[in-house]
Amino acid sequence: MKVLIIGGVAAGTKVAAKLKRENRGYEIKILTKSTDISYAGCGLPYYVGSVIPEKSQLIVNTPESFSKLTGVEVLTEVEVTKVNRNEKTIQALDLKTQKALNFNYDKLVIATGADAIKPPVEGVDLNGVFFMRTPQDAISLRDAVESGDIKRAVVVGGGFIGLEVAENLSLKGVRVSVIDMADQILPGFDTEFAEYADNHLADQGIMTFTGTRLEAILGDGRVEKVKTDKRAMKADAVVLSVGIRANTAFLADTGIELMPNRTIKVNEYLQTNDEDIYAVGDCACVINAVTKEPAWSPMGSSANIEGRIAAKNISGSKIAYGGVLGTAVVKLPELNAGRTGFTESAAKALGYDVVSVVTVVDDKAHYYPDASSFIVKIIADRTTKKLLGIQVLGKGAVDKMVDIAVTAITLGATLEDVENMDLAYAPPFSTAIHPFSHTVNILLNKISGAFNTVTPAEFIAGQAKDYKVIDASLSPSIDGAPYVDLTKVNGELPEFNKDEKLLLVCAKGKRAYMLQNRLKYFGYTNTLVLEGGSTFNEVEL
Repeated sequence: MKVLIIGGVAAGTKVAAKLKRENRGYEIKILTKSTDISYAGCGLPYYVGSVIPEKSQLIVNTPESFSKLTGVEVLTEVEVTKVNRNEKTIQALDLKTQKALNFNYDKLVIATGADAIKPPVEGVDLNGVFFMRTPQDAISLRDAVESGDIKRAVVVGGGFIGLEVAENLSLKGVRVSVIDMADQILPGFDTEFAEYADNHLADQGIMTFTGTRLEAILGDGRVEKVKTDKRAMKADAVVLSVGIRANTAFLADTGIELMPNRTIKVNEYLQTNDEDIYAVGDCACVINAVTKEPAWSPMGSSANIEGRIAAKNISGSKIAYGGVLGTAVVKLPELNAGRTGFTESAAKALGYDVVSVVTVVDDKAHYYPDASSFIVKIIADRTTKKLLGIQVLGKGAVDKMVDIAVTAITLGATLEDVENMDLAYAPPFSTAIHPFSHTVNILLNKISGAFNTVTPAEFIAGQAKDYKVIDASLSPSIDGAPYVDLTKVNGELPEFNKDEKLLLVCAKGKRAYMLQNRLKYFGYTNTLVLEGGSTFNEVEL
């Protein structure tokens, strides 16, 4: 069987390597427009910051090494211009010689990925404008920084790649600002979590400007200033990270079905509407694992999974791809952020009876060196108690919290299903009651009515404005608020009426919950706890 694969990097090379393992006799060719076949695209920002010191570390395999390793024939600098489905042939152009080429196939795999969007604004071609999509992009930016030419930079785009670039430029001593047209950074997080990260970045010296549109890049031959719809900003460099667009223009007039965003529509077996043509990676649109609706997941992790499944299906298996959950994790300065599943707003839009809780929990035994906290938001359906999503912020391993949630959501678990799991514990790694289980317990208490709260989003919206703030911290910490020492509450508090509206606030929420529990016993009927406490919320009287 002859299999042609258009594109390399993650998805294309995974298909090729797996096919050769399935059947060494397959004739497999990879055609790629690039000179590179397999590189660490997700590692590019870290090369900019010298976290990855050598440019050679970005190259996973050269065309030569990949061919020797797998037996796959690799043709670089070959651009596919047309697919002829009826004849099962493709037309291509050798970019080195400008010679027209033709290939035939039994099965075709499209893994052409996506390119960075180049916004149609003045100055986009000035010296000092960078993208972050290929190894050369990262190499050029780091070279410019290390030459001393860049003191101030503007990153356009507050998504994961943009924020990673901002962090790594900051590591190199560059003053960085981030602008984004959206109302928040960190797409896929609820607003209050994005705002927390926004404030944290400001504390780290990285200023973000959301709701801000790039209008022009100004300069005489090289970048000198960025013009937005709100202000002008001086800059020596601009890094454009405003999104990516699938490389599918060559499929025009083929009849291969595309989605509105130009990605290729595939079925559960990763086939296009032509059963002999598959699509994988950033150019393909798959499905959401819960809703089964179309979902685009341009991630290296998804690309590898799709590539492996497609290869097995081409080899005769019938494996359905379950889809994606929007799982992501990002490293920011002194703060990691991860999420999966639905945000609260997305879950509500889908018609779920949404309930959520925000907790601040220890990420490992509090007495262990480098112990810190996770700020966690779990979203569930109140009626069925099915887990719907999680968002986590913290200095530690937020990915382990996210991965537990991925497993639970994928398997359709309820909160009670995951409440008492035998998760790993030792002081360097976790707490005796795992932080995931801890948060699940708190949400179950909230659902049962044992824990009465106001969420950070509700607090910001003023839903507790009629409540008197009570400082329930370990020691007084809220200026102007009456302080109640939990350890001394052994009966009624004469200074408060039993039906008085009391908002209990401590650092993380735990002591406030314990105070609420005790006050309920003594007849107090109208208390609320501020979820996330003063760690997550700004509490001012």
